Amino acid sequence: MHIVARQLSRYFHCSAGQADEIERRDGGTVTKSNPTGIDAYKPSEIYSLAKLLGVAKTRLSIIQLLVLSLLAGAFIALGAAAFTMVMTGTDMSYGPARFLGGIVFSLGLILVIVGGAELFTGNALLVIAAVDKLVTPAQLLRNWTIVYVGNFIGAVLIAILIWQSGLLHGPMGITASSIAESKINLSMLEAFVRGITCNMLVCLAVWLSIAARSIAGKIQAIIWPISCFVLLGLEHSVANMYFFPQAMLAGSVVDFPDFFQNLAAVTLGNIVGGAGGVAIAYRLAYGNESPRQEL
Repeated sequence: MHIVARQLSRYFHCSAGQADEIERRDGGTVTKSNPTGIDAYKPSEIYSLAKLLGVAKTRLSIIQLLVLSLLAGAFIALGAAAFTMVMTGTDMSYGPARFLGGIVFSLGLILVIVGGAELFTGNALLVIAAVDKLVTPAQLLRNWTIVYVGNFIGAVLIAILIWQSGLLHGPMGITASSIAESKINLSMLEAFVRGITCNMLVCLAVWLSIAARSIAGKIQAIIWPISCFVLLGLEHSVANMYFFPQAMLAGSVVDFPDFFQNLAAVTLGNIVGGAGGVAIAYRLAYGNESPRQEL
């Protein structure tokens, strides 16, 4: 465990121009050749760091996981609330407005990555560590279950706070209803496929943020993939944990069966997109570069 902690410490506390080596578990080092001057980890090194992060996440206590997942649900909900306000007074189908909304929505994942929190959709990358048999299926499911529940509670709490603040009593409430009502018009297949493509972009945002050594680099890495998924109208399960309660509190015709039907399809899609579209893909690309060592 101390080896994992040392490596993660090197990752989280490196500043630009520092940490030219990554310590391997076998005691060796990988020297970073950097002729371009771009201070970022190489893709194969991102893979190694993602694997170590996955191991560390599964070793968090239940209390740690619950608190961090509550925070993540709240962070994504704050981004979703800001998106709702940005879209108020505009045509929801207007591309430039949606792009601006995507930039604002990126706040949620920025808070998760930079501030530190446990997000269900991003934790699809834990599959890398599971495939390499560094964590067990039971540890993976434990993390996903606790984090999913915590994300749900955190998102709903923010929806209640926004409602109690009075913000949903005016034009923002009309926009909130419009957002949720557009989601229930999706078929199960459409919601599932949009969930797949959404979490491919979310996990790529997480993946790119791991490559960056500075906070500014991490923020820049997050904004573009997240803005893309919002622009395209893709479906994020944790965001929907906020959007639907927000709409119901605003007086929308959306009800709980609509909410849970959408959430089920989108959640499955998010798992497929993140675990299969990103985690397994990079495992196939970089997982056999060196023999697996025990942590």
